[in-house]
Amino acid sequence: MREADPPAALATPDAQAPSRDTAAASGERPSADLGSLARGGAISLVGAACSGAAGVGLVALVTRGFNKAEAGVFFAASSLFLLSASIAKLGADTGLVYFISRLRVLGRRAEVRRVVVVALVPVALAGVLAGALLFAGGPWLAGRAVDGPPGHFTGYVRTLACFLPLAALSDALLAATRGFRTQRPTALIEGIGRPLGQIVLVALAVATASAAWLGFAWGFPYLGAALLAWLALRIRLPRHDQRTDPVPSEATPGGGREPSDGSAGRWREFWGYTWPRTFAGIAQLAIQRLDILLVAALRGPADAAVYTAATRFLVVGQLGGNAISTAVQPQLGERLALADTAGARTLYRTATAWLMLLVWPLYLTCAVFAGPMMALFGRGYAAGTTVVLVLTGAMLVATGCGMVDMVLSMSGRTSWNLMNVLLALAVNVGLDLVLIPHLGITGAAIGWAAAIVVNNLVPLAQVGLVLKLHPFGTATLTAAALAGACFGAVPFGLRAVAGDGLLPLIAATAAGAVLYAGGCWRLRHRLELTSLRALAVRRGRVTDI
Repeated sequence: MREADPPAALATPDAQAPSRDTAAASGERPSADLGSLARGGAISLVGAACSGAAGVGLVALVTRGFNKAEAGVFFAASSLFLLSASIAKLGADTGLVYFISRLRVLGRRAEVRRVVVVALVPVALAGVLAGALLFAGGPWLAGRAVDGPPGHFTGYVRTLACFLPLAALSDALLAATRGFRTQRPTALIEGIGRPLGQIVLVALAVATASAAWLGFAWGFPYLGAALLAWLALRIRLPRHDQRTDPVPSEATPGGGREPSDGSAGRWREFWGYTWPRTFAGIAQLAIQRLDILLVAALRGPADAAVYTAATRFLVVGQLGGNAISTAVQPQLGERLALADTAGARTLYRTATAWLMLLVWPLYLTCAVFAGPMMALFGRGYAAGTTVVLVLTGAMLVATGCGMVDMVLSMSGRTSWNLMNVLLALAVNVGLDLVLIPHLGITGAAIGWAAAIVVNNLVPLAQVGLVLKLHPFGTATLTAAALAGACFGAVPFGLRAVAGDGLLPLIAATAAGAVLYAGGCWRLRHRLELTSLRALAVRRGRVTDI
């Protein structure tokens, strides 16, 4: 598979890059990036923790406040909304981080404002168009997306369609702020503000038993998120009259090759890189959400409600992974722009180890105590236990590969990423259509698990062969062993002795956490946790997070 030529002005490291000596002379070293990664990752984790808790809380509120059929209809409608918002986003979020991080490290900050305009105008237009189509097609979709009475499906879809442009713009605006190596807007707005707003409004809808207002309660916080995201980006954009930072000629990619002049050149460069991410983002979210729609269509909304509840724990882990990924993304873009393979390798391996330390305890605990976990959503949800077991196994594999698809994107190989995601989506949909009619939600879980494995192992092989990068090392192997012992072996042993219930779950989690904390401290050097001291002391040339 051959990658298309990268944008001329910002070519990938393989095509245009300074020497490794030049990168080192600039003072941009992997050790400094680890301190920045620690700070950014910690800020992102706070947002991810709040978002994850709010996500589980929202599902619990809906499942306990409404019957399974109505809850399943709402989950199907919200999944359709998120899929539509992903389409409207056009992959501009990845393009903004990629271009802004490279422009900054190459000393061309004055061009950032133009890149933002090139990205946001199509996103706004696509959001309006997608919202209008969703609003008009609500009744038609209601008859096809739900096997059985559609309930308030049309009302949910039409209400959420009004907020769709805001959701797409909010994601793109926050991605632009991350290009400046700042995680605070994403954590505060997307991780904390919007989910908490949804919790409060959905709780009011549940308290008044008003299913008709449920869609508005869930969608309205996107308005505030979009406004705050715009303000966060506006204060970081370079002024119109700001000059381009001076850059030594030897640090200019390709020996001083200039960017294309004129707006047409800028649009061609940005969207030439971004268009594969447009479809890859759609396919990626389809892998995560389409199975809910397929379960609702093939087995009914009640099964969709159980399946949604069973997969919430997995989504919490994915939010934790996204927190690490968003922190390392702009820094990987900088390392790869400077052809600093050693720095990129250090960031990739360290971020993967921290990702495993963060989410493996959750996945392993869910696998051992899947039954008590599902009891949190109320009676009738125990059928989701097998779903939890299947998907936790797949997520252990996925997190062990690290943020491998993002490594491909930050190297400029977005078309590779697109082909990988499309392959995974084909596997997911194919297995779902075959297995859901016979195995129900277990068949949907098998389809998603297979897609997760494909979507990680294939790019892992590509990154290893082409970029000579892989996530495996002392830190990642140590993280896997420590998490497996503390949250796999210990809880399993306690469960065998004390049984399967809420109290054994609490005791096993507490015992595992104590051992885990001690192990992390004892093995802190192997796990690269000493870099977290940068949370307290800023050192080196690290941009403000």
